[in-house]
Amino acid sequence: NEKEMLECLKALLREDQVWVPKEEGYSLYIRPTVIATTPCLGVAAPKQALFYIVTCPVGPYFREGLKPVKLFVDEEHVRAWPGGVGHVKVGGNYAPTIAPMKQAAERHGCQQVLYTLKRGDKCLLSEAGAMNIFFFLEKPAGGFELATASLDGTILPGVTRDSIIALCREWGEFEVSE
Repeated sequence: NEKEMLECLKALLREDQVWVPKEEGYSLYIRPTVIATTPCLGVAAPKQALFYIVTCPVGPYFREGLKPVKLFVDEEHVRAWPGGVGHVKVGGNYAPTIAPMKQAAERHGCQQVLYTLKRGDKCLLSEAGAMNIFFFLEKPAGGFELATASLDGTILPGVTRDSIIALCREWGEFEVSE
């Protein structure tokens, strides 16, 4: 029940308000979670589930703070495949990114990996391990364009992505494409 969940979240945030950091760059991380609790081992839709929300005060995501992030463009590993669950926040989407992120840091000094997806003879940019990606391009015929990958089932949608797209379209200063 969406309405009940929002009321529970509001109550939790009122209870946890003392944990909300006041410093710039800090925030209260909120993670809704659902786990199956059906007492069986196997592959099937659960008959029972537990929904809960975890909150935790967090500091800046990157140790360097709000500075440009070095990205390693990975043409070998794929974060999410078409037809899979790349569009939802599930643990299975994180496991395949651990080794490539470690390699990018150790071998190239990068904080994040920008994943690609081969489609025919094209190599499409997907998203980075911890973020959607946007490109601000100067168009050959003049003008500018903000481009990001479309929600094709491999991209995780979110409020930040949606807000950036909506605000930029509202401004009307440049083309916005997905």
